[in-house]
Amino acid sequence: MDVLDIITLLIFLAALFTYINIRLLKLPSTIGLMILALFMSLTIVLLGFIYPPLAEGTRAIMLEFDFSEVLLHIMLSFLLFAGAMHINLRKLAEEKWPILILATVGTLIQTFLIGSGMYYIFQWLNMGTDYIYCLLFGALISPTDPIAVLSMVKKTKLSKNLEIKIAGESLFNDGVGVVIFITILHVATSGQSTIDPLSIIGLFSREVLGGILFGVSIGYFGFKLLQAVENEYVELEVLITLSMVMTGTQIAEYLEISGPLAMVVMGLFIGNQGRSEELANITGDYVIKFWHLVDEAMNAILFILIGLEMIVISENFRLDYFFAGLVAIVVVLIARLISVSIPISILSFWRKFSDDTIKILTWGGLRGGISVALALSLPAFEAKDLIVTVTYSVVLFSILVQGMTMSKILKTKN
Repeated sequence: MDVLDIITLLIFLAALFTYINIRLLKLPSTIGLMILALFMSLTIVLLGFIYPPLAEGTRAIMLEFDFSEVLLHIMLSFLLFAGAMHINLRKLAEEKWPILILATVGTLIQTFLIGSGMYYIFQWLNMGTDYIYCLLFGALISPTDPIAVLSMVKKTKLSKNLEIKIAGESLFNDGVGVVIFITILHVATSGQSTIDPLSIIGLFSREVLGGILFGVSIGYFGFKLLQAVENEYVELEVLITLSMVMTGTQIAEYLEISGPLAMVVMGLFIGNQGRSEELANITGDYVIKFWHLVDEAMNAILFILIGLEMIVISENFRLDYFFAGLVAIVVVLIARLISVSIPISILSFWRKFSDDTIKILTWGGLRGGISVALALSLPAFEAKDLIVTVTYSVVLFSILVQGMTMSKILKTKN
């Protein structure tokens, strides 16, 4: 199948599964689509035992599509830009310190807690895995997924302060998570036993600070262009925002800076929430509706792809890997609880937080497609299948269980 055939198939499945979900399941859109895709994947895998060419052909199509490449280098920029457009800028500024600390210190704490915990778990399960690979898993699973989180936040009744903490952290912790992931991956693949602090600082500065500055530059320039258009030519407004995302992504990749962070900052510039009426009106209704459509359509396709990845992962399925994934769910949740509790407890000396803040931030820290994509993008090494299976298990639990129970279990009093 060529690219057009695959895109056509995905759009058809998105339309079909959305209809089935609306008529029968009546679940939140992304969760319903993912469940249907998982059901289809399991059906294909089971039928593959009777007719092997069916499973082999489907697996070949999924491998040809390359989930990690499509998500990390194509879809992610559009989704982050669209998601950031709906963030309330005034509320974001009010919660900047909790968001900043959770996105940096919290991610670092989680990486080392999860990595260390899983190292001993793997030893206990007789899956002796080098500590560096356990840290690698900690790095790719620690950042909360902005796509999954924003999708959940839209459907959950949270206070505005808690909503912006969860959404803001998920949007900004990608930069830190990617820097940690790249650094640990470099050490793992190069065989270095020590890490040069100066190289880490340089990498962090280029990726994170470079991405933010680039996003500010392109975002400000795009905002001024929209201001000059004055909602007179809606087609031109859409083309301006599209060119910002697509050109900005390519330039960021060429400069080796954080494209995701640049997209978030650009989206904040173009969004119209939390601004004065005059500034909010610069971005016309047509642009907001267009990016809302892009966001919904790509989210639908993404969660279908996450479900369909079961076909690829099932090829190397092992029961002990699956059990390790179940244990990892507990480890990840405990690490999330600790990494949230420490910053919030310290910040509570200076400002008041709701009693439910830690609980909601812990349960609302969803993992999603980005973690799966990072795991699949790993080069071939002995522990890769283990890491991919464990990552997929955590992501499935995060989206299906945490995402579906958020509104029932976590009730804010704010």
